[in-house]
Amino acid sequence: MEWCREYFGTTNLTTDVNDLLATLVAYDLQAGSYVSTARANRDRNRLWCKQLAGLLGNVLAEGDSILEVGVGEATTLAGVLTETGGKVGCAHGFDVSWSRVAEGRKWLEENECAANLFVGDLMNIPMEDYSVDVVYSSHSLEPNRGKEVEAVKECLRVARKAVVLVEPIYELASAEAQARMKHHGYVEGLRAAADKLGAAVLDYRLLDYSPNPLNPSGVVCLRKAGSAKHLGNPYRANIWRCPVTGTKLNPGADFFYAPQVGIVYPVLRQTPMLRAEHAIVASKLCSPIPT
Repeated sequence: MEWCREYFGTTNLTTDVNDLLATLVAYDLQAGSYVSTARANRDRNRLWCKQLAGLLGNVLAEGDSILEVGVGEATTLAGVLTETGGKVGCAHGFDVSWSRVAEGRKWLEENECAANLFVGDLMNIPMEDYSVDVVYSSHSLEPNRGKEVEAVKECLRVARKAVVLVEPIYELASAEAQARMKHHGYVEGLRAAADKLGAAVLDYRLLDYSPNPLNPSGVVCLRKAGSAKHLGNPYRANIWRCPVTGTKLNPGADFFYAPQVGIVYPVLRQTPMLRAEHAIVASKLCSPIPT
């Protein structure tokens, strides 16, 4: 990520900012390493997932749907599903990297867990407003310094009830940790972003267990304002929207399509590619509606 910042000129004298390409390259090249670490350190992974499942348990009801933003290789999502003991009705997860999602699919299968995984962009989630009950993160907002408000706003848009951000908390970290976080372009001011967006902060603190003391994990738990009218809505099977136009996106046999605008998104080895950059103009494929 540091190399990308220097090469593309996003480094300046005051702070380091990671763009989407830097994040994509860095994490895609790491694909497989998170599964290897989880497999080699099962007790540590279980402790992390149990802690996160406990945080989600404060806002989850029986049968609720969840979305993990920046799901990576699903090493957290699989553990959360296991630790919640069947409480989750439907699980989704996305990552900017296809390679990591592919590893995540294998990890979910190995752990006998089910979830809908796809490639997506944190700043432009291809899901409709109020489409899942609880949105959460596990150090996935981390590399987005300077984009805190945009990231939190997008998570709140998709959530019906609550957003649980498990991220490094710059303001509660030591001076040494803060210097390291600045160097890597990690987020700060997540609570300030939530306050600016009008979300109620239910929990804000450092967590008991954090894998790296120099990157201290904390929680920012948010209740979505003005969402009560949506809580009685039944779960919708089709929750997708086109990341380019914002119109409804329908799943097809091997692609997703927006029939109103003639745009399709490919599915690569079972993984929907739902970033705006993946859009293909193919009006004849969209009409008539494919079966």
